[in-house]
Amino acid sequence: MLRFAKRAFAPLLACLMLALPAQAFDTRASAAFVVDIKTGTILLSKNADQPLPPASMSKLMTLYMAFEAVRDGRLRLDETLPVSSHAMSFGGSTMFLDTTDRVSVEDLLRGIIVLSGNDACVVIAETLSPDGTEAGFARLMTQRGQLMGLTNSTFKNASGWPADGHVMSMRDLALLSRKIIEDFPEFYQMFAETEFLFDGRAPQNVRNRNPLLGLGIGADGLKTGHTQEAGYGLAGSAQQGDRRVVFVVNGLPSAQARAEESQAIVNWAFRQFAERRLATQGQVIAQADVWMGAEPTVGLVPAEDLTVLLPVLSGDDVPAEVVHTGPVRAPIEKGQPLAELIFAPEGLPETRVTLVADRAIDNGGFISRITTASTVLLRKLNEGPEGAF
Repeated sequence: MLRFAKRAFAPLLACLMLALPAQAFDTRASAAFVVDIKTGTILLSKNADQPLPPASMSKLMTLYMAFEAVRDGRLRLDETLPVSSHAMSFGGSTMFLDTTDRVSVEDLLRGIIVLSGNDACVVIAETLSPDGTEAGFARLMTQRGQLMGLTNSTFKNASGWPADGHVMSMRDLALLSRKIIEDFPEFYQMFAETEFLFDGRAPQNVRNRNPLLGLGIGADGLKTGHTQEAGYGLAGSAQQGDRRVVFVVNGLPSAQARAEESQAIVNWAFRQFAERRLATQGQVIAQADVWMGAEPTVGLVPAEDLTVLLPVLSGDDVPAEVVHTGPVRAPIEKGQPLAELIFAPEGLPETRVTLVADRAIDNGGFISRITTASTVLLRKLNEGPEGAF
């Protein structure tokens, strides 16, 4: 339930500040971000916008661009690609490719997703690069990422191999993970595969490093990462019922810590929060004063049903505030964005929802304008020097 104390004719129209039990997750990760996909509720944000070395988690960008190329017909899953000496030279996690190989795009995708193959990333990169080089593809990755809204990501290579300036934020990784899930469901199922034995070689490297797969908690992706500089990280996702959570952690000290922290976050996200419908589409949340309009006020409503996640012990009251700069000048169109509804449960990052006009309001006539001006003047005189202005 939303309850507001009206403050007339002020930029801050309404405010309710009721104490809720703190539900914040005290993560050991140096940076983390957790979001509920259905409601868009941010459950955890720790250094989420800080650009950090992402290690192999940045392979998700290479995969996204490969998926786009397949969708657009620039690559075929059954197409075989050559392996350059540069691709073969990589150590770390690989498919153990050599220059005598020609590998199908489908096998390369699985090699990146399941085996975290650095060599497979380079094969894809050199194929899609404007100049045939991995560096050229990395520049393309950065440009494409900016168009997608990855505002704190810069790529220097296709695999996440340590390089100065190769960075991503946890929020960017979560956004990229969500886009893979939503834009390419036909490929996303690959992320849940636990094994991939390519061409019978390297049986010591066949298992997916994602520690959550097979635990029965709904985990079905996405990508682990580890370098000495970055520590241990995971960009992951899990679905239980009709809820899906995407989370990213980085900077953990060991693979065991990564596994424990990731499982704890998934359990916390699903068990400690419940969906609440706070308002329906078109339901008036608050009123905004109208300046020189045919009507003195306009209703502020959500453009769609307003469902959020809240701590299970929060009770019926929700801390929230409606913020806008008023009065709103006429004319006003129905559906015009006018305000923000801000939720800030104790211990959780705030969530902002746009509120729009519930109806159109035309300019007022002469009498309406005189009445509005008189009303505003009286309010100002009554409020005195410490009023809302």
